[in-house]
Amino acid sequence: MKIYQGVRTPQGCSVTVNGAPLDPRVDLRQHSAGIEWGYEGSAPRQLALAILCDYFGDDAKALQQYAMFVEVVIGELKGDKWTLTDDQIKQTFEQVVEVPMDLATLLNKARGIR
Repeated sequence: MKIYQGVRTPQGCSVTVNGAPLDPRVDLRQHSAGIEWGYEGSAPRQLALAILCDYFGDDAKALQQYAMFVEVVIGELKGDKWTLTDDQIKQTFEQVVEVPMDLATLLNKARGIR
């Protein structure tokens, strides 16, 4: 099981996966020099890409899916600390792919992932 954890401090934001720093994957696409969450912007897009590259282990698949992931999950993470498991990510993709939903319904379901 993978556990992604984010922490915001006065020095900036950091995200780990199973306790190790998450690679922001600026080598693949650089939206921002840093990572962030709680809104839709360049730094949250960088985080979405980084998490999905790690989660899928497939850069091409991560590139196809991260725009949706920032809207549905990363943009909805609130607060200075959060935890997201690989099971929660899997559930998000199952909901998006298997059940056609309007964006408002999808966002409401994603709010339970924190």
